[in-house]
Amino acid sequence: MDGKAGSADVEVSGSAVEPTGAAGILRVLRVSLHVGFAVLLLVAVVRLPGAGIHGNGPLTLATAMILAAVYVAGTVLEKRHAQDPSRFDPAPFAACWLAAACLLWLLLIWSSADFVWLAFPLFFLQLHVLPRRLALPAIVLSTVLVIVALWFHNRGTADAALQLPMVLGPAFGAAFAVVTGLAYRALYREAEHQRRAAEELRRTRAELARSQHDAGTLAERARLAREIHDTLAQGLSSIVLMGRSAEKALDDGDTVTARDRLRTVQETASANLAEARNFVRGLQSPALEESSLVNSLRRLCERTETEAAAHGTGLRCRFDLEGTPLELPNPYRTTLLRAAQASLANVWVHAKASTAVVTLSFLGSEVAMDIYDDGVGFDPAGVARRRPGGSGYGLKSLRERVAALAGRMDIESAPGEGTVVAIRLPLAPAAAGTGHPDGRLDKEQQQ
Repeated sequence: MDGKAGSADVEVSGSAVEPTGAAGILRVLRVSLHVGFAVLLLVAVVRLPGAGIHGNGPLTLATAMILAAVYVAGTVLEKRHAQDPSRFDPAPFAACWLAAACLLWLLLIWSSADFVWLAFPLFFLQLHVLPRRLALPAIVLSTVLVIVALWFHNRGTADAALQLPMVLGPAFGAAFAVVTGLAYRALYREAEHQRRAAEELRRTRAELARSQHDAGTLAERARLAREIHDTLAQGLSSIVLMGRSAEKALDDGDTVTARDRLRTVQETASANLAEARNFVRGLQSPALEESSLVNSLRRLCERTETEAAAHGTGLRCRFDLEGTPLELPNPYRTTLLRAAQASLANVWVHAKASTAVVTLSFLGSEVAMDIYDDGVGFDPAGVARRRPGGSGYGLKSLRERVAALAGRMDIESAPGEGTVVAIRLPLAPAAAGTGHPDGRLDKEQQQ
């Protein structure tokens, strides 16, 4: 039983944990210790018939077998626990195990001097299992016992020159064992530190992966919410209003107006279908694929007037362009178009305005868009509190879109004083210096 010696230092490679460095050295030392103990015990047992112990031979052999069994049992239990911490942990009984092994060794060295050399592997076990304040006295005591046993078994020898090696050999062996054992302890502590660090790194990586997955899920949900609100929800709302207007026109016998409203319903439904297909593919607005941003905004203003008229609102919507249109990246064009769609939808549904103006300005280092209406206005601070039924989400999602492009969105409004939604998006130096007559990228540049 090696106490904690089954632990290894590790490094994390992907999701696997592999032994490296100090763990390899520790493994070699442990294997050498076990092999050394087994070889020394086997040699002593083989020499028993010639050791001159006669009648005590069977008892000595039985004691040696018991020592071997105790040693193997302790090391096997420790190894199994190191491989699977849920198994029985023998560490609390390590001192008792060592005491039993040392007691059996004492009985053996009393029978034969060949067993004294087992002291050297026992020195390492004492250093590893016991605290240093107990291990060093135990090693000194074991060394003295080795010297006494050698003297006892060689006391009838006439050669006095044997006395000095009997003292120096065990003493130097004990000193070497102490130095090597302390080095082993240092390696073991380093291995334990690296193992814990690797486990912590693995846990951190797993937590990071989970947090990144959760963040990605939340970001995708936010993107889906923005796209659904700014495209499908707006289109379906328009279809509902146009359908009601067509129904009213039919009730009044005005088939021309009803036909015109139904045509608008078909066009809006077709546009919504195209939006949904592109939405699934994660592409930009189909309106921007077929036309420029400037033309898309101009048609949006015309469609807003038509939808407002169907709703019974006399809204005049105008588009103004200031400066020379520049080549804009697709995310910029999509964000500006979605901003205009959401803002104008709020104008003719909530603002009760008579005039709305969408102004797109290219100001050199930035592109700006202002949506103005002369409606009833509102308190911008109150919009931050989400209203029931999902309304009030448009401005929140619009702010998120603009912030994702490092832009800025300001809302100026007050009850009874109209509203201005102002959006500013910074332009890269390359884009700021290149113009295009309609604000659309060439096909080669879009790709």
